[in-house]
Amino acid sequence: MAIPAGLSATKRFLRSRVRTGLIRSRNSFVPAIQMTVCAVGAYAFAEYILGHTGPLFAATSSLIALGFSREPRLRRVMEVGLGCTLGIVVGDLLLHWLGGDIWVAAVVLLFSILLARFLDSGNIFTTQLALQSLLVVLLPAPSGGPFTRSIDAVVGGMFALLVTILVPKDPRQEPRRDVQKLLHELAEVLRECGGALVNSDSTQAWHALIRGRNCQPLVDAMRQSLRASGEVATLAPAYRRHRDELDRLKQSLDFIDLALRNSRVFARRLTSAINHTALSDEATDSIAGVLQETAAAIDELSLGLAETHEGVRRAHLRTARRDLSEIALRLHPKLLEVTRLEGETVVMLFRPLMVDLLEATGMDAAEARDVLPAL
Repeated sequence: MAIPAGLSATKRFLRSRVRTGLIRSRNSFVPAIQMTVCAVGAYAFAEYILGHTGPLFAATSSLIALGFSREPRLRRVMEVGLGCTLGIVVGDLLLHWLGGDIWVAAVVLLFSILLARFLDSGNIFTTQLALQSLLVVLLPAPSGGPFTRSIDAVVGGMFALLVTILVPKDPRQEPRRDVQKLLHELAEVLRECGGALVNSDSTQAWHALIRGRNCQPLVDAMRQSLRASGEVATLAPAYRRHRDELDRLKQSLDFIDLALRNSRVFARRLTSAINHTALSDEATDSIAGVLQETAAAIDELSLGLAETHEGVRRAHLRTARRDLSEIALRLHPKLLEVTRLEGETVVMLFRPLMVDLLEATGMDAAEARDVLPAL
């Protein structure tokens, strides 16, 4: 029985892997065409217009600058061009002083990597500087001189920028996907907290805390995609009108990040409250209801921030703001039938999280605080 079960599991894995690969390839089709045209165009320009022989770095630098990374393309272009140029300078100087033996290549490579890490934290910058300095030592210089490779790298970077400007993708696409993932996780953290209350399960509340902690990479990824999208919106005339929307998404992300941090504090305190039976049955039901309603309002907020149509977007945000405001009006220990001090702490820790969510919908900070009932 073990062999058929193993074969069935293998088939399921292969089907899933093929399906995932096909989806990823389909989504990458247009960027792949852009990268191909860009690399071939940069190579042809360097060879036929500038007269360089075998300008490999024109093609490779354009591929690196475009790529599939979330890092802003302008930064990658600068890292490729500066890293290539500085690497050639370092390699040439050390070659002149030390000669061309194999041990010199080791010294050059080590020095170049350390120098790159001293100057900048970018991985591409380090790779380009180290690679170029090593090639200067190991390979003969091109017919046009050692800095021909640097010119080729700049050409490739400029072609990458040209493709970004002339054939840009919608800069709002990735941030919208990211904010949906982020808000989905925040809503699930609150739902798990609500379930932990209903089931009197502190372990489930602890799992919610771990889930909230695991959201930080999603926040960092969205910040990167917003930086890259901001560059596209600045460089590409067709998308400059969307800069305001990207700015609003960035502001919302700041408040969502704060809400996530507050959710972790809340989940940790909730774990303690459950362990110490600090909440009555009535208070447990009231707070669990608040958590489930807040999670539903976060789903509505997610729809609004990810919506493409401006009118629909505003409607979702208004609904989310209204729902969150109605929940905020109940965030008082007495209104939630909380009597013990530790239970009151749970409610008090949820109040700043609610303010963060209201601000994420576009509400003013003072107005968001005023929604909460006075203590």
